Amino acid sequence: MKIALDAMGGDFAPANPVAGAVAALKEYKDVELILVGDETRLNHELKEHSRGSWQDRLSIKHASEVIGMSEGAVEGVRRKKDSSINRAVELIKEGKAEAIVSAGHTGALVASATIKLRTLPGIDRPGLATILPTERNVFLLIDGGANIDAAPEHLVGYAVMGSIYSHEILGYPKPRVAIMSIGSEAGKGNDFTRETYKLLSTTDVINFVGNIEGHALFNDPVEVVVCDGFVGNVVLKTAESLATGIFSWLKHELKKNPLRQAGALMAKEAFMAIRKKTNTEEYGGVPLLGVNGICIKAHGNSTAKAIKNAIRVARESVLQQVNGRIITAMSKLHDHEK
Repeated sequence: MKIALDAMGGDFAPANPVAGAVAALKEYKDVELILVGDETRLNHELKEHSRGSWQDRLSIKHASEVIGMSEGAVEGVRRKKDSSINRAVELIKEGKAEAIVSAGHTGALVASATIKLRTLPGIDRPGLATILPTERNVFLLIDGGANIDAAPEHLVGYAVMGSIYSHEILGYPKPRVAIMSIGSEAGKGNDFTRETYKLLSTTDVINFVGNIEGHALFNDPVEVVVCDGFVGNVVLKTAESLATGIFSWLKHELKKNPLRQAGALMAKEAFMAIRKKTNTEEYGGVPLLGVNGICIKAHGNSTAKAIKNAIRVARESVLQQVNGRIITAMSKLHDHEK
């Protein structure tokens, strides 16, 4: 399969995307990668890696522009037509790639994919599906920030897409779906969440279980949590900040005296297990579900390992034919509504 990599996207591009691409090619023999970006800079980065058979599965698509993180998403997509994000998305549109991976401007990726690829039948707005860890497993939160002005019917699409992704990629037999709200009771929340609750309650293509509160997200989670992009993005960034803060506080406290340091050494394996569970490198990237193509968004500060894992996620999505299953489910939903 062919995957396009926006090699100019992210805080450490093109070094980390190129290194991640090489690592992915060495591990996944069925993957071909197209690096999209400044050809001169990409060739320079490739010289840092030892030659191997993986080179036969690597090509470069030149793109002379990059959409900066501070630029407006839609404006950047329209003004910088030769940007690496635009050119990578166009490879899917032209049938020259089956998926795209980018650590670049999130809004630009969403805008470019929505404008150029359009949404899947039955889906009005795409959503970012983010995987979050708990003590025993992981759950999926959608939308993580693709659409901050969603309507209740958009969340129905999120619920269907998230349920399919949770089943096909995360392996849950019958994923439970809940709405993020301020109370578990059906009548809690604002007009938006109550209307969404009403719509999802009549949907028989998902396993809807009602509302979920913030304190239950990591203590008693369901497999899929739906919300608008504004709430989802706040939850994600708050969770990231809290996890980073706790590790920093813990490290500071454990260094205060020799007894604590000895205890920390004894508990080192436990600390490392938790760090691995909360490390975004391990999850790689999150899918932009609902567009007519596989689009994986990696974190802006992605390491080479994170890029490699984002390519893994793209590969899995292609193999499991996620989009085809979404189309089938949405068709069943609309037939039921008739």
